[in-house]
Amino acid sequence: MDYQSVEMSIIERREQIEDSLRRRYKKDLFGRFTRAVVEFSLVEPNDHIAVCISGGKDSMCMAKLFQELKRHNKFPYELSFLVMDPGYTEKNRRMIESNAELLGIPITVFETPIFNSVYNIEKSPCYLCARMRRGYLYKKAKELGCNKIALGHHFDDVIETIFMGMLYSGQFQGMMPKLRSRNYEGMELIRPMYYVREKDVERWRDSNGLTFLRCACRFTEETQSRATGDTESKRLEVKRLIAEMKKTNPYIESNLFRAMEKVPITKVLSYTDAEGKLHSFLEEY
Repeated sequence: MDYQSVEMSIIERREQIEDSLRRRYKKDLFGRFTRAVVEFSLVEPNDHIAVCISGGKDSMCMAKLFQELKRHNKFPYELSFLVMDPGYTEKNRRMIESNAELLGIPITVFETPIFNSVYNIEKSPCYLCARMRRGYLYKKAKELGCNKIALGHHFDDVIETIFMGMLYSGQFQGMMPKLRSRNYEGMELIRPMYYVREKDVERWRDSNGLTFLRCACRFTEETQSRATGDTESKRLEVKRLIAEMKKTNPYIESNLFRAMEKVPITKVLSYTDAEGKLHSFLEEY
């Protein structure tokens, strides 16, 4: 097969993948994506958004959905597709780059030493890795002139985070659709996949014969569970628990999500305000 034939094959596959977002998965993926964008005002005139791509299914799908959104945009804004290499193996780096080429995503790649920095951390390396990743992404996005970074957290991540906080941290707090950065002035984090279900991303991936990275860190490569009490193992445990509860209550996921809405302050013992000040129900009793 000559070079021109290979190029045509890539273009044809890309068109097929994009067509699936416009037709087969328009309601479940693009529809829910745009619902979050509109409902939470995630994309605004003159924004410059760094679409952060880890190489996994969720961030790659998000990048394609942003490209589709740009086709319909009603006001000017810019997108930069940002890939941070925290120390991937050559094989994993190559997979990200080849998927970006296939999907037609013009990525900007930059390198960081995160994997080396957290490798010898015994307690909560995944948590530390996530915090460091976000800091590097904010910094690079700001260098590129962006005012927002977009992460690929979906509906399932949201409800799992609520449950994890209650079970393991003794606190009720949600994963918000957008946040102002405390350390990088003028920067925001947005989550446009907020209403998208993980199963639908998986259906889109599998129906198009795509293969993306899972967790590509050294902990995963060397052992499936080096730190059994770490964040990722807790999330997996909660994911399984929700799936088990769903067998007897099919509304468990939507109920968990709705628990974040219209919280009656008079029905909680105490709460903290935006400044972190603690208030008791006795103040209004």
